Amino acid sequence: MTIKVGDKIPEATLAMMGEKGPQTTSSTDLFKGKTVAVFAVPGAFTPTCSAKHLPGFVEHADELKAKGVDQIVCLSVNDAFVMNAWGKDQNVGSKIAMVADGNGDLTKALGLELDGSKFGMGARSQRYSMIVKDGVVEKLNVEEPGAFSASSAETLLGQL
Repeated sequence: MTIKVGDKIPEATLAMMGEKGPQTTSSTDLFKGKTVAVFAVPGAFTPTCSAKHLPGFVEHADELKAKGVDQIVCLSVNDAFVMNAWGKDQNVGSKIAMVADGNGDLTKALGLELDGSKFGMGARSQRYSMIVKDGVVEKLNVEEPGAFSASSAETLLGQL
């Protein structure tokens, strides 16, 4: 079942790169007590993700935060090393938390998985964005396959 507005984010273990290497966190801790803009991509370093999706959130990070967003999270079914390298490549700095859902546990629990095996990518995430307030989904924008507009930073900004 796909998550919907009003649902609580399910529990899953995620990872981010810390000073001493990958550090795990829970989805509960990631979203607890804050307003979080989340956007998920099928894969780091992939064309649309690198040319449009992530750069849009970097460009509009200050505007999102000015509208009440405490944290911006980029989520992908990649490992923490890849997410860290992609963040450096895209000059993300501290604007966006590059979060790895390495085994796709959160993605599956959200019901937003994508079968990318015909592209040699295996199980991945659909492209989407959402606003999560204290662990509860307030806005959810899931893209149609192959599309990019509903989950953009501009769309999310217009919903705040």
